[in-house]
Amino acid sequence: MPPERTAVALPRVRWVGHRQESGSRTVPEEAPVALIHDASTTAVMMATPANIADLALGFSLTERIIASPADIRDLEIVETPLGIEARIWLKVDAGAVLTARRRRIAGPTGCGLCGVESLEEAVKPPPRVGSGFRLSSEQIAEAMETLEAAQVLGRDTRAAHAAGWWRPVSGLVAVREDVGRHNALDKLVGALATALIPPDEGALLLTSRISVEMVQKAAAFGAQVLIAVSAPTALAVRTADAAGMTLIAIARRDGFEVFTHTERIVS
Repeated sequence: MPPERTAVALPRVRWVGHRQESGSRTVPEEAPVALIHDASTTAVMMATPANIADLALGFSLTERIIASPADIRDLEIVETPLGIEARIWLKVDAGAVLTARRRRIAGPTGCGLCGVESLEEAVKPPPRVGSGFRLSSEQIAEAMETLEAAQVLGRDTRAAHAAGWWRPVSGLVAVREDVGRHNALDKLVGALATALIPPDEGALLLTSRISVEMVQKAAAFGAQVLIAVSAPTALAVRTADAAGMTLIAIARRDGFEVFTHTERIVS
């Protein structure tokens, strides 16, 4: 397993008016990461070179390559001269499903909707999430405050996204950070799956905007509530509604906006 690297201090010259100041700034690390399923590359992305095993498992789950961690036979993280490879070996049944999926796709992998290479795959209906989870406006504010406090890489660099999982009883259960918002979410899902933490009775927290692929990944995990500090796209709202998910955006200290399934918010 290669050593994990999140940030480095680099020399810089800062201009203040007409005056120069020498010093350094902490910036996040970034490296190419290839996700390889059964010896065939599924996606290549730029990511913070930390928690790569979480990224590999979370991506496999949120892209619905596997149904559960049990579908993975082996996972190896290897550093090469060009970057990091996450080599994932699937059990026979899961591998057959992926092979059939690859026969239906063509062209290079794109950013955001990684591993999705057709319009049909991009707009397929999201899975329906469960029901029954409720939370109050005070709990929403508390959850986002705890996420802000837990953003170590974001605080040090001002150049990283975070995703967190919050539960009313336990508080912030887990958080992952990355230069990419999709990667942060996938790393979180992988960490939760490894710890056998179920998607019920909790809320998914994001520091990024809510685009459709973030909702699709959240629905694949089974999150009933998605909360973010930024605004959603129209397609993200429609997708969350179709999944039965409560989408809360622009969650700041002075309030938040609920776009779908408001019944989960209690006073």
